[in-house]
Amino acid sequence: MSKIKVSQKLSLIGKTKKQIACIKGLGLKRVSDTKILDATPENLGMINIVKHMLNVESIEE
Repeated sequence: MSKIKVSQKLSLIGKTKKQIACIKGLGLKRVSDTKILDATPENLGMINIVKHMLNVESIEE
């Protein structure tokens, strides 16, 4: 399974409840926080909702 590196680049201040829930669901807590996640349909769906707030990189294994 492929992996993706996700970094939060914008604050959650003034964002909708759905966007905040997606960021928390991805395991991000603050600006510049980074996580390495599996590229599952669930994670990719959450990333698609908040893609303007994230930096996303593909990691090859």
